[in-house]
This record gives sequence, C-alpha cells and structure tokens, in this order.
Amino acid sequence: MLIETVRLVIRPFQADDWANALEYLTDPVVMHYIPLGVMDKNQVIDFVSEEPNEKSECFAIELKSDKKVIGQVIYHPWFAKDTFEIGWIIHPGYQKKGYATEASKAVIRYGFIEQKLHRIIATCQPDNPSSWKVAEKIGMHREGFFRQSIYTEHGIWWDEYFYAILVNDWSQND
Repeated sequence: MLIETVRLVIRPFQADDWANALEYLTDPVVMHYIPLGVMDKNQVIDFVSEEPNEKSECFAIELKSDKKVIGQVIYHPWFAKDTFEIGWIIHPGYQKKGYATEASKAVIRYGFIEQKLHRIIATCQPDNPSSWKVAEKIGMHREGFFRQSIYTEHGIWWDEYFYAILVNDWSQND
C-alpha cells in the first residue's frame, strides 16, 4: 500500500525508519494504550525491518515536508468478510495537527475504493479521547462499549469502545 495525501505518504516501513519510529514507540505516554506496550530499540529495529507483504498490518506515516516518519497506521483484515480494522499512533511532537485524521481518511478511501470493502472498524479505550475523537472525525460511529474486554500484559483489564463505518455511510469527498 502506498497512499499520498497533501502532507503525508502512507507506506510500508523501511529498515532505515527505525530511528524515527524509536522516538514514539519507546514513549510510555504514546504506548500507554497499546496492549503490547513500550518497545525497546531492538524491538523497533526488528519491527521496521519486517518484509512488507499482503498481510502487513502497520504502515509508516511519513511527513512529506521533511521525509520523517511521524507515526503509523495499523490496518489489517478483520475476521468478517470485506472488513478491515484501522488504528493510528502519532509521535507526540506531531499530535493535534490533524495527521492521524488525514492518514486515516486516506486509508479508508483506499479501503472502500481500491479494496471494495464493506466495513472498516476501529477500537480504543474510553479514557483515550484523542483516539475516539479521530474515529468520530473520520466518520465512524460508536457501535459498542465492551467492559473489561482487553487484558494487558500489565495484568489490567481495559474497557473498549468499538467504532465502524460502512461503505454506504462513507462520503467520497472525505
């Protein structure tokens, strides 16, 4: 997958992206809502060095203006037919600038136009308003609230919001 927007390129990670990815994947605040938690340097190097394929789940978000990776889009098939899941992680220095929204809208457009998907879903924790506000900005609807549905490696059960958008609800102008 390679998608360009006005300010961004969404693309597979490359081995030399590790230093940029290290800046946010090792940040405890950024990774607080990611079940796997903070990565160390070796994990980040391994992560960005994985060979992209049709089952790739994470794509780099590169800022065109300085060719810097500022985050990632998680995007992969879900268990239902013609349904994918989307998620986002953005470097703290680039948050609140609309990058997660811009990247996610572009990936949703790709999913509905190129992949002919029926539905795209997203999940997040209720105490992560930055994430659920992105879901709502990109046209997703909150369809569910699941109590203590995600078990973290820290032994804590998280609640989860479930969002989705259907192709019939999506506007190609987004």
